[in-house]
Amino acid sequence: MLKSDLINILVAKRGVTQKQAEATIETIFESMKDALCRGENIEIRGLGAFHVKNYQGYQGRNPKTGQVIPVKPKRGLLFRTGKELRDRVNRPAPLQAQSDLPSSEFKGSSGTGTL
Repeated sequence: MLKSDLINILVAKRGVTQKQAEATIETIFESMKDALCRGENIEIRGLGAFHVKNYQGYQGRNPKTGQVIPVKPKRGLLFRTGKELRDRVNRPAPLQAQSDLPSSEFKGSSGTGTL
């Protein structure tokens, strides 16, 4: 899904203009970016949480030459899904999707029809 898809969904479901939808999505994303740059975490119930992780500096090694290289401290982002989203994504597929598979895929190597 692209940002433009989110804008189109907002226009279709809420009846706002294209410009209003773009401004809304941009405001949300800019606010999230600003908060993460300040080192704040973001939690969106039902979706997940963005966490800023601080990494210490360390002595790395150039794999080609073996030369020791100092690696500066840095920050990275982690996203952890919320339970609700994780459960929804891992929900079993509808039965009709499973029954579309040819029966030969359910047979073991002996051809007895067992898994």
